Amino acid sequence: MKPVVWGVLSTSKIGREHVIPAMLSSPLVELRAIASRSLSSAQAAAQAAGIPQAYGSYEDLLADPAIEAVYNPLPNHLHVPLTLQAAAAGKHVLCEKPFALSAAEAQHAAEAASKVLIEEAFMVRHHPQWLRARELVQAGRIGTPRAVQVFFSYFNEDAANIRNQPGIGGGALYDIGCYAVLAGRYLFEAEPLRAVSLVDRDPALGTDRLTSALIDFGATRHLGFTVSTQSVPFQRVQVVGTTGRIELFIPFNAERGGQMKLALDEGGQRDGSGITMETLPAADQYRLEVEDFSRRIRERTSHATTGGLDGALAQARVIDALWQSERSGRWESVA
Repeated sequence: MKPVVWGVLSTSKIGREHVIPAMLSSPLVELRAIASRSLSSAQAAAQAAGIPQAYGSYEDLLADPAIEAVYNPLPNHLHVPLTLQAAAAGKHVLCEKPFALSAAEAQHAAEAASKVLIEEAFMVRHHPQWLRARELVQAGRIGTPRAVQVFFSYFNEDAANIRNQPGIGGGALYDIGCYAVLAGRYLFEAEPLRAVSLVDRDPALGTDRLTSALIDFGATRHLGFTVSTQSVPFQRVQVVGTTGRIELFIPFNAERGGQMKLALDEGGQRDGSGITMETLPAADQYRLEVEDFSRRIRERTSHATTGGLDGALAQARVIDALWQSERSGRWESVA
């Protein structure tokens, strides 16, 4: 197919270290431009990556008629505003997670999504380990799925870091809790009914540094998770069914181009003798993500599972319910 011409909004670390290299490695992508509020920053990033054009404002990049799609990895509070600007300019948008800071904010993009493709950038759902885990669940290899358990943490208490600034969408739930919510929606292939949370906030920073939640998907299906911005770096996903379980060892930060392993326990033996290990194909989940989005631009199709703007809105509704539960101390409906 004809490559899709892309532009990148901002010189963020995730873009420079992960998404831009993925774009440059793909024959389905022509990366034309990068923009920053500082022209010198944009020029430095463009020169380092070999990107042809640098712009000193986001508006200048969006005005480039050659650009068909933009990747938006700006700070969380700018996701929806810049996505709407890009959509108004006729550009398709792959926007970093969390797409919005509330369901009401996500809903503002509904009209724009009828004209261009807009998607929340959860690269994990393209990785072979996640595809395989869902395939095993669908095939009944663990019986009826009952529980998804997620732990995800890192340590960062730098007040200057955007992840620690509550006014622009910092904190554990927005930054990494969204992955846990996605895990439940992706593996159960359903939307939750209600949620309850327990939140501990840093007294100086104001962000949630430790958040745990229990989410009810109905039909005897529970998602439980803990996420933290001030704990030892660690991540796991467990999917437990009536006859077996699946474990993902590096579910979120899979090495780019590396091979991941998945554990399938169909025996339930305490000594682990019922466990078989599968090695998944080497993959770059960021490249798979941008290639999938590029193909759908050419085909004008939406993402079938947990994707598209409907998926972003569903994610935001769950997070809204968890914030409401923090305030009320009760179960809250995921409306």
